[in-house]
Amino acid sequence: MDKNTIIGFIAIFFILGGFTWYNSEQQKKQAIYQAYVDSIQRVENEIQRKADSAAVAALYPEDTLQLAQDAVQEASVPVFRDSLLNNSYASEGAVVTIQNDKLELQFNSKGAQPWAARVKDYRNYDGSDLYIFHPGDSKMGISVYAGEYVNTADFVFEIASQTDSSVVFRLPFARGGYIEQSYTLAKDSYLVKNNLSFVGMDKVIPMNVSVYDLDWAVTIPRMEKGYKSEVQYSKIDYNFDDETKPEAIAKGRKGEKRIDNRLSWFAFHQQFFSAIMRSEDQFASGELSADFLPEEDPDRRLMTCEAKMRADFRPGADFTAGYEFYFGPNHYQTLRSFGHKYEKTIPLGGWLVGWFTKGVIIPVFNQLHKSWNIANFGIIILIMTLFIKLVVSPFTFKSYSSSAKMQALKPEIEKINAKYPDQNDAMKKQQATMELYKRAGVNPMGGCLPMLFQMPILWAMFRFFPASIELRQQSFLWAEDLSGYDSFINFGSRIPLLGDHISLFALLMAVSMFFYSKFTMSGQTASNDPNAASMKFMSLYMMPIMMFFICNSLSAGLSYYYLLSNIITMIETFIIKKFFVHPEQILAKVKASEGKPLPKSKWQQRLEEAQRMQQQAAREQQKKMRR
Repeated sequence: MDKNTIIGFIAIFFILGGFTWYNSEQQKKQAIYQAYVDSIQRVENEIQRKADSAAVAALYPEDTLQLAQDAVQEASVPVFRDSLLNNSYASEGAVVTIQNDKLELQFNSKGAQPWAARVKDYRNYDGSDLYIFHPGDSKMGISVYAGEYVNTADFVFEIASQTDSSVVFRLPFARGGYIEQSYTLAKDSYLVKNNLSFVGMDKVIPMNVSVYDLDWAVTIPRMEKGYKSEVQYSKIDYNFDDETKPEAIAKGRKGEKRIDNRLSWFAFHQQFFSAIMRSEDQFASGELSADFLPEEDPDRRLMTCEAKMRADFRPGADFTAGYEFYFGPNHYQTLRSFGHKYEKTIPLGGWLVGWFTKGVIIPVFNQLHKSWNIANFGIIILIMTLFIKLVVSPFTFKSYSSSAKMQALKPEIEKINAKYPDQNDAMKKQQATMELYKRAGVNPMGGCLPMLFQMPILWAMFRFFPASIELRQQSFLWAEDLSGYDSFINFGSRIPLLGDHISLFALLMAVSMFFYSKFTMSGQTASNDPNAASMKFMSLYMMPIMMFFICNSLSAGLSYYYLLSNIITMIETFIIKKFFVHPEQILAKVKASEGKPLPKSKWQQRLEEAQRMQQQAAREQQKKMRR
């Protein structure tokens, strides 16, 4: 044989060998996949048989005994190839309780899964026990391929050990090894450590299995008085380690999200309480979804949440994945203490508003409550309002002083309006008005300054009060709960836009807005401009009415703060007008400056100098062109 023939035979040998190896691997994968599909089918068939038996028993009660015998015979038919799994599948689970001073947790040995979570140091609005989820409203399962499809939610685990604050569950396999779920509740904390361990499972789980799935579905009950606010501030949050803040879905409405990137934790977030799950090694990907139940739900359920997460699995004899649960209040300092950005789930506004809330409002609030030992939160809000007004008082004084001076010029402005009644003279009227302001030393834009400072503050308060758990169930005057609306009048049925009640704090706040607008407009000059009349109508009537409808179902503490702010602002304005602005002096200054050149600011002087230099340069250029 020549050289080419030998090379040809060698090539054929390697090709045939490679094809044989590839075909063998594909057959193995196909066998594993087929076993996976068959195991799922067996489980589904068993579930269907039991459902059919229950349906027949309901239709034909006289055949119950025979159906029971048939069920026993069917139960003897193996659902899984693993005999221990079959025994575990047919067993009844038991509920195990662990607890500390803050939290009581129940686990069901069927699935070794959280079963109920009761927060001890808080109560529902009606005074009943506060559950983040009631018994049976949490379903969690770990799905992995172990020679056949296995979902831990289908099997009863053995209770390997138990103390007051910890429990260990184990699910053994006939070929050796077991799956272990251990839960440890930290002392005086809402934090639960969870270890999911696969021990000695190298003979059960194939080496090519690299992932497992974790599914957790929770139904969160209603806990607050106001359904609208509770829905508005409930959502699902999820966090990537490299992001500065978590992302959110289902904010007050049905939502779902598929996440193809690695994420560290997710949170089922009710207005004031959360169920958070964090993976120490991050989840590989996941799907999150939430939906809200109607207000008329007879079981007073708020929302259903579901997380379908995929996690990495490392083949071998032993593998442990660490998790962390938080079942507790959305308290800013508590969540922040864990160092995983949990506190950023609390909706405190964007970067500017959030900075003011976290850097000013929350520290002042805590200082008054804890350091000064003020127990009445209505008094705390009053002091905090006075403090905020004091901080911005220099800007407020300058602005209101400017507005008061403009009102003092009302007679002179009326003369200008009478001098230029024609719309064609609008430009002359505007120039005359601006000249009057200059002679009086008044800045017509000065009144905008406090609004620029107050808008972030007003918005920060709008975000803070409904999300502040410190105000939850704190009473003041007629309000039973400053975090929810106060029901001064209850209608017994819903009225569109208004709801089923009238909040007295919201009503008083709207009335104070009306009088504040009327007070500030009392000295303004009448105008024939239809836009000015429209703006006056909006400020005087529409804004108070709109704010009433908005705040009627929101936090009573928020309406109370706006009421105090309006009252204090009116007092400030009255004092400035009464003691710091003297109309006769302003008019005298205007009279004394008539016929004299107006004083020029440094900016005006620089501008005029630049114009002169530009004109001189233009003249010199023209001379050169003539030559």
